[in-house]
Amino acid sequence: MASRVRYGMIGTGMMGLEHIQNLRVTPGAELVAIHDPVPQSLEWAKSASSGWSEPKVYESGEALARSGEVDAIIIASPNHTHRAVVEPIIDAPVHILCEKPLATTVADARWIAEAAASRSHAFWTAMEYRFMPPAARFIEQVHGGRVGRLQMLSIREHRFPFLPKVGDWNRFSRNTGGTMVEKCCHFFDLMRLIVQSEAVRVYCSGAMDVNHQDERYDGQKPDIIDNSYTVVDFANGVRAMLDLCMFADGAENQEEITAVGDKARLDVLIPEGSLVFSPRVGFMNPKQVEREHVAVDELALSTGQHHGSTYYQHQLFNAVVRGEGEVQVTAEDGLRAVEIGAAAELSAREKRVVTLDEVRA
Repeated sequence: MASRVRYGMIGTGMMGLEHIQNLRVTPGAELVAIHDPVPQSLEWAKSASSGWSEPKVYESGEALARSGEVDAIIIASPNHTHRAVVEPIIDAPVHILCEKPLATTVADARWIAEAAASRSHAFWTAMEYRFMPPAARFIEQVHGGRVGRLQMLSIREHRFPFLPKVGDWNRFSRNTGGTMVEKCCHFFDLMRLIVQSEAVRVYCSGAMDVNHQDERYDGQKPDIIDNSYTVVDFANGVRAMLDLCMFADGAENQEEITAVGDKARLDVLIPEGSLVFSPRVGFMNPKQVEREHVAVDELALSTGQHHGSTYYQHQLFNAVVRGEGEVQVTAEDGLRAVEIGAAAELSAREKRVVTLDEVRA
């Protein structure tokens, strides 16, 4: 395939616009086709593409995928539409990048993963947090043995509330799968990647305590978790914890990830970009802390809200489309993250430990 890659996009709301911003600075990328049932969203896409590409509007995602005019498709439609969008195009001869979560239910995510496994073209689940440069360096060092044998992993995200979306679809768990699926699938994916094992049981304590209390949509109050602690036990004996707070927008760092092994502790702070290495020194001995700063390309930072990760993900996906790379986040990875998120949602509702076998049944 030539260096030029023709993209189609299904769903041109807030996240779709971030993808467009990143495609604009991806060498050889051209947005040639768009579909969205909301006229305002289509206008946003046209405006974001102005001076670079002039995408054609299609009446359906299937028509776009089967037009013969696109090499790759980005699916950035609302979470609960993913299976409905994927199903009619799964056999189309195009590469697909599907936004997270892969689906809002385990059953739909499993259907997509099984269908994607037999495709001749690539299917990539958009778990871009893997590609934040500080997080990527952190993962590399943990896998390289810097902390010794990993035993504990903790992830903290203290951030702003969910932003408004078209039609306010993200205010209700029936549309998102719940916060632990919608938002936290990123972190459950990171856990699996770092721990290199599969989850076996989950305990989540969470609720909606601060955000959206006064909001009503057609008389209905939102029902999405805005704070939680989630503990995940993995098959290899590693335990991991997620500390989520969505009313902590004043926090200096939005994400903090800590790995503790039998030899050392390693932290990464984002967006600060610091890696902090703390080897074991014994009782009362001087600390030997080492700090490293991981820079992020200014171009990557300027094109989205995810610390440059969407940019780096697009460069890797673009290479796959051109036949010069391999898929790094499969539909199977997307399914596993949804399973953990679904188990966490069930655990929070029923206030009990949930095994992964329960949600896979």
